[in-house]
Amino acid sequence: MFPQRLDSPLAYDIAKAMMDGFNRHYRLFRTESARAKHRFETADWHGQQRAQRERIEFYDLRVKEATARLEKEFKAHEQAMDVWQQVKLHYIGLLVDHRQPELAETFFNSVTTKILHRTHFHNDFIFVRPAVSTEYIENDEPAARPTYRAYYPTRDTLGETLVRIVDNFQLQKPFEDLPRDAGYVLAAIGARLTQVTLRANFQIQVLSSLFFRNKGAYVVGKIINGFNEVPFALPILHGKAGERLVIDACLFGEDELQALFSFARAYFMVDMEIPSAYVQFLRSLMPRKPRNEIYNALGLAKQGKTLFYRDFLYHLKHSSDKFRIAPGIKGMVMLVFDLPSFPYVFKLIKDWYPPPKDTTREQIKGKYLLVKQHDRVGRMADTLEYSEVAFSRDRFEDGLIDEIRKFAPSQLEIGDRDGDGREEVVIKHLYIERRMIPLNIYLQEAFDAGLAGAADPTRAVHAKEQIEQAVLEYGNAIKDLVAANIFPGDMLWKNFGVTRNGKVVFYDYDEIEYITDCNFRKVPAPRNEEDEMSGEIWYSVGPRDVFPETFAPFLLGNPAVREVFMKHHADLLDAGFWQTHKERIAAGYVHDVFPYERDKRFGSMAVPA
Repeated sequence: MFPQRLDSPLAYDIAKAMMDGFNRHYRLFRTESARAKHRFETADWHGQQRAQRERIEFYDLRVKEATARLEKEFKAHEQAMDVWQQVKLHYIGLLVDHRQPELAETFFNSVTTKILHRTHFHNDFIFVRPAVSTEYIENDEPAARPTYRAYYPTRDTLGETLVRIVDNFQLQKPFEDLPRDAGYVLAAIGARLTQVTLRANFQIQVLSSLFFRNKGAYVVGKIINGFNEVPFALPILHGKAGERLVIDACLFGEDELQALFSFARAYFMVDMEIPSAYVQFLRSLMPRKPRNEIYNALGLAKQGKTLFYRDFLYHLKHSSDKFRIAPGIKGMVMLVFDLPSFPYVFKLIKDWYPPPKDTTREQIKGKYLLVKQHDRVGRMADTLEYSEVAFSRDRFEDGLIDEIRKFAPSQLEIGDRDGDGREEVVIKHLYIERRMIPLNIYLQEAFDAGLAGAADPTRAVHAKEQIEQAVLEYGNAIKDLVAANIFPGDMLWKNFGVTRNGKVVFYDYDEIEYITDCNFRKVPAPRNEEDEMSGEIWYSVGPRDVFPETFAPFLLGNPAVREVFMKHHADLLDAGFWQTHKERIAAGYVHDVFPYERDKRFGSMAVPA
């Protein structure tokens, strides 16, 4: 238990210095997020991508700064434990009336665990659970900008209200024809309000800041009518000539908002004074989406990690199944395990890799960092990275422990490190991702269903549709990655997964490269009959040479798959396709990749991607 005396000036000074470090972090984070508006208005797409990468590094830089200051000014690691207990109490006092208390608590945890060695460290010194509520912070801040604005249109004034909603964001670039675009939105909304009585509380609530990502800005809100609430988002893009703005679509409902805020997409830039209020509003739009993923989507990944870990501990407390080797084909580089009752997988880097793999642990970690900082365009799963993660030994199957001992012994520690008689498994470094159905398993299930359905035409048709949709999505995923300047490297089906909504997402990153760093070539013609009959290649191959036509034997052995692939994605086997995209990207072109289906776009404004 903590002592209740707060009589240490030193403890207060340390707490105040730590709070100063957090306030500096959030000020810089918020400033960079707010600048996204100007970058959008000026079509500074490369600047937007650069800011996206750099902002991810802000948190760790500020933690290092705060840690260095505490060591220099207070010799923090030498302070007695009762001083650290009082530091936490003083820090709690500083959280009163703070507008980002949950983020400040996480910052305190990050700095404290940097300073205190784990053999001296225990949960009394950090925030295991929140000490300060984030609810109704705005009520105590009358001068703060409201998190959302409410509009009260009638059926007759709904079009005018839509124009006013967009105008209120004060974008400094004119629209091609805002009343026209509002008319498109009005028609989309009107289709949902036909034959519906507008209740006394009919209103539109819209978050006060635009959401910026890639080449788009998004209005996010909900329509309330009686007991019904309908989430919506309006993507704003640069029009055909790039000189004026257009509203490109109107997205409705939880599923389409979930796709917009997907864990496989880059983080948004949003200017938020009270982030917890934004999260609360967004959860009202997407109640099935965990809070940790919403914080991640807003660029507050460290808070997302904190909440994920709390949810994980809660799940362990209320479950009894054991961690196991994950189903599917084992990877050569990553060892993957899961907990059947928990919708995530845990991945650790093996200590050695069989030929032909030629890589290192640091190179693999660099690939995962590249994905974290890159535009994931809805096709690469986000990862949570943890170090020194402790699990109870009795939650591990023996076969999994044997697997880790065999392939990644440097990453495993087993023992009673707290001296309380409980044996723990400590994993030194791991990545955690959303669980998906591996695409090879998904296809095999469809093949099996098709065979089993030979006597059932309906079942056979469903299996064929499942195969066609999966192969179509697989090719679309690769083309979206190409547009984002990513070459997957290993394009085997097992390295892709299928999400709950049927989207295909890539998740094996150890061989990815930038498209612009690859050399796409056609296989040279054989020089003679001996070359043609040889089982060995007869031409030189550089370290980053790629021969797309050689993908076919590895991917298209099944006739049903080959038929669909060649119908929709035969261009992926052509070196010219890849080279053309490489040249456009190298020339500075930034492709459009939309977080919604093309048929959602207002047709008269369609811009070719």
